[in-house]
Amino acid sequence: MTMKAASVTKLIWLSSCHRTMSSLGRAPRYMRHMATSSLISSFVASGPSSCVLASQHRLTSRALQLAFMGSSSASLSGTRFMTSMPESHTQVQDVYQHQIVSISDAYDSGNGEFVSAEVVSDEQDCDIRVTVRVKPDPYTDLENKSHYQYFSFRSTLHLTSPQIQPLIQKSKKDKKSKIRVQYILQNAGQASFANAFRGYSTFVSTKSTPFEPEAWKRVGDTGYDDEKGWLIWNDDFLIENADMRSLSAYFAYFPPFSYERHMGLVARCAASPECSVESLGQTLSGREIEMLTIGTGPRTCWIIHRQHPGESMAEFFAEGLLTRLLSLNDKWDSVAQRAKELYTFYIVPNVNPDGSVNGFLRTNAAGSNLNREWAPSSAPAAGASETSGDDESTTCKVDYEAPTLSRSPEVYNILRRMDQTSCDAFLDIHGDEDLPFNFLAGSQGMPNWNKRLESLHGAFLASYRRANPDMQQEVSYDPDKPNEGMKNICSNQIALRFDCFSGTLEMPFKELWQEEGWGPDRARQLGASVLDPLCYIWPYLRNDTAFWDELPPEDAYVNPSSQYK
Repeated sequence: MTMKAASVTKLIWLSSCHRTMSSLGRAPRYMRHMATSSLISSFVASGPSSCVLASQHRLTSRALQLAFMGSSSASLSGTRFMTSMPESHTQVQDVYQHQIVSISDAYDSGNGEFVSAEVVSDEQDCDIRVTVRVKPDPYTDLENKSHYQYFSFRSTLHLTSPQIQPLIQKSKKDKKSKIRVQYILQNAGQASFANAFRGYSTFVSTKSTPFEPEAWKRVGDTGYDDEKGWLIWNDDFLIENADMRSLSAYFAYFPPFSYERHMGLVARCAASPECSVESLGQTLSGREIEMLTIGTGPRTCWIIHRQHPGESMAEFFAEGLLTRLLSLNDKWDSVAQRAKELYTFYIVPNVNPDGSVNGFLRTNAAGSNLNREWAPSSAPAAGASETSGDDESTTCKVDYEAPTLSRSPEVYNILRRMDQTSCDAFLDIHGDEDLPFNFLAGSQGMPNWNKRLESLHGAFLASYRRANPDMQQEVSYDPDKPNEGMKNICSNQIALRFDCFSGTLEMPFKELWQEEGWGPDRARQLGASVLDPLCYIWPYLRNDTAFWDELPPEDAYVNPSSQYK
């Protein structure tokens, strides 16, 4: 092929990039990711001369930006954020060699994109400042927004960079042997729960993989700038020897629970003769929705986890629950044995694997907030906007059918199976961004809330607190007023549908109130401890008598509040 023919071919490719990515601008992220992967593969195959062509034909720069948008490939990180294309392949190599810091989220559950990095002046409280943004979830039609808050990324400090060399020399001279890097989460102020960043501490791990839960610790030097809307933290990179060429660390909103770890957990459970694994269907990206059946008891207990994928503590909870229930740690447990005699458990460790893998906060691959997909509701009409405050009557609403196989197959298939098994006790396991407590949100706003369900709620929490002091009763979401709860929320719908004890169990992203050490391990312990209160309330689940008169005073229902200071 002649040089002229090759140039024409590459121009056709670049034009194709622009048309393809432009047409997918409003499509779900999983569709744009597939298109992006295909375009980037063809770009790499076309060779370094594509960069030269891009610089010679300015009209193609937008096509390249669109093609790289959403890609997290470390090998393309230098190209992805260039404001102009390099003139030669040598200049492309120079970009990599002169980077101060590179940011990558090219791993399971990663979310974070590079904005800028700079060496700061001597009078600052850090040596390098790095700015990062969180990528949004796919657009949610029901809530008329794109959620984001969860982040997880790798930061690599390139010690061979000419801009860093003076810092290394100064560090040796001052006998510090460290470089302090300040991270700014630039769009934290526009996150779904921006105010929840107040009082929050970032997690950091310096292991070579982000999937070792025990390796994560809190960054004490974390703060939220209300005026700028920035989450800011500092971290020290220790320079241990002169031969080091780079240093890396992972940062996350909460330590990730990978899909590989999920599959390993399911496999370990399946190896137990007391467990059977069933696929309820597939997600939109083709992942199995796995349900584990354990126990032979006369009452049915459903426990589902991680409807909101960014709430990874929920699957650590599942890991602790399943480890105890099936003695995966080779420790026989009398409470676990009794629980399997009282209940038949139906456990879904991860309702939303697509969102988990993609690093989303609240949605699946189609942009559906699964915890709002459990019943039909109403949604803002396309293009509708509110005209005055919180008056919903000023917003044009349309019927929103849910759940559906096209938008929320996860919920559709779970609910269909629940209708077959019925349900006597139900827990939906989540993480909460704002409240620094473990708590249970009940179904107080449902029309069937009565003294029986109230007493079950109170006895469950009191028993849970006795089994594990990380649980408490006084703080929770402010309960819905009678008959004003949202019926499309999971635990509300289940309470109403099966007239059963049902709740949303929330764990914090923050440290627990007035103490330290909350993380994956204690989430696992909380999951293991849930068997105690479930055994405790078993006799009363379908009891039509005034059983609450026989319960001790400490089991009484406590009307909770979100106010705790």
